[in-house]
Amino acid sequence: MNDTGVRAREVDVVVIGAGQAGLAAAFHLRRTGFEPDRDFVVLDHAPRPGGAWQFRWPSLTYGKVHGMHALPGRELTGADPARPSSEVVSEYFDAYERAFDLRVRRPVDVRAVREGPDGRLLVETGDGTWSTRSLINATGTWDRPFWPRYPGQETFRGRQLHTAQYPGPEEFTGQRVVVVGGGASGTQHLMEIASHAATTTWVTRSAPVFREGPFTEEFGRAAVALVEERVRQGLPPRSVVSVTGLPLNDAIRQALADGVLERRPMFDRITPDGVVWADGRRVDADVILWATGFRAAIDHLAPLRLRERGGGIRVEGTRVVADPRIHLVGYGPSASTIGANRAGRAAVRDIRRLLAGAPVAA
Repeated sequence: MNDTGVRAREVDVVVIGAGQAGLAAAFHLRRTGFEPDRDFVVLDHAPRPGGAWQFRWPSLTYGKVHGMHALPGRELTGADPARPSSEVVSEYFDAYERAFDLRVRRPVDVRAVREGPDGRLLVETGDGTWSTRSLINATGTWDRPFWPRYPGQETFRGRQLHTAQYPGPEEFTGQRVVVVGGGASGTQHLMEIASHAATTTWVTRSAPVFREGPFTEEFGRAAVALVEERVRQGLPPRSVVSVTGLPLNDAIRQALADGVLERRPMFDRITPDGVVWADGRRVDADVILWATGFRAAIDHLAPLRLRERGGGIRVEGTRVVADPRIHLVGYGPSASTIGANRAGRAAVRDIRRLLAGAPVAA
């Protein structure tokens, strides 16, 4: 029973989130004999299929997408590279859910996960409560954009927005734009906006690192290992992209040559009219665009007290060390699309052992 006296619906596994990681996990549950609605349920708060992809800006066409990996069991083929990635990927996810009969329930907002009776977990949602023996959390980061705080920020008379709200370059026509952030989104925004805006200024906390040469499998493994070590220690994860650097492709080279990617160090404060550095330099601005990344959307897990003293959740593989009933997929080293697929398979393997009463591998 929950607090309202209504009996919670019982399943063996609840999957929260139907992006790449959640769908991969649901596929492997289905493939290994779990039945949707009877043995497991997938809850997604988005209005339609597509995960975070459905919210991407229209100018991010499928041809510009970096590293979109196919979901297990069904390739994404024949996509028009000129179409918005939000359309292409959403249609692919929709077809995938139907092909494997995953029966995703949406829109369902998960409010909290709590300890329940008899060793079960209670997943409280806006559509009732689920009682489960195990949980696969695949909520990603899109719902938690990170906004840094700087002195004077509230006084700025122009517009401030985050990558999550980026509308495309045309909206910045004739404006003076400051882009904050040295990741892939920041550089993409700058290169798009530069031909529309009156001026652009690129500001980052540390100097960007541009990576020469191909992204080899060995290089990828080394990057993932760095992120894995952080989550193993219970520290907040860094993204895989943040440790690989920016690929030095032809578009980046041209932007560097044109001065679009001329980086300035982080400003010290914000004024009503722009930004100011400690040495007195200033830039007037109409817009500050914060391309400052995202944090893991895991606040609903707070009642379980899983965070370590370092601020993150300690994870081995995908399994939460403090509670082996819970797996985080699309978190830390599995935040990439290929990593999410592997994480979904690994989480299901561990959960099958847990539910069978077998020891879970260390």
